[in-house]
Amino acid sequence: MQEFIETFHIDWKLMIAQLFNFGIVFLAFYLLAAKPLRKLMKERGEVIAKGLADSKKAEDLLLQAKKESEQNIIKLRQISIESKKESTKELSQLREEHLAIIKADNDKWVKERVVQMEIDKKTIVESVKKDIVSLAVLMAQKLIGKTDHKFEEKEIKELHNLLDK
Repeated sequence: MQEFIETFHIDWKLMIAQLFNFGIVFLAFYLLAAKPLRKLMKERGEVIAKGLADSKKAEDLLLQAKKESEQNIIKLRQISIESKKESTKELSQLREEHLAIIKADNDKWVKERVVQMEIDKKTIVESVKKDIVSLAVLMAQKLIGKTDHKFEEKEIKELHNLLDK
């Protein structure tokens, strides 16, 4: 081993001094650089871990919001369908009510028209009867050649009685 030391010119005093210098430099590096760097890395790791956790929470919230949105869309579609059914039902009821009212009004109008036509018919028949009686009296007077007013009234009453039967 002595040869090894002589070949490489190793001096133990120098080696111990270098080891001591390395220890001082290592201690200075550890205290001034490594320890603050480790602390900084630890803080940065915590920030990153917190960011990842927040990201996971945000992703979970986003998925939950998406599910709720889909459920709300389904509910809104169901409500829309029910509302459409109800409004269709209400419209058909209103239609039926209005049709019933229109039919009732139409029936009433037809009945009134029939009554009015009967009244008009009676009026026309009475008018025609009077005209026929007057014409019959005039023809009888012309044929007989008399112009007696008593004859006219008596004959008119008889003709009216005949026509009424």
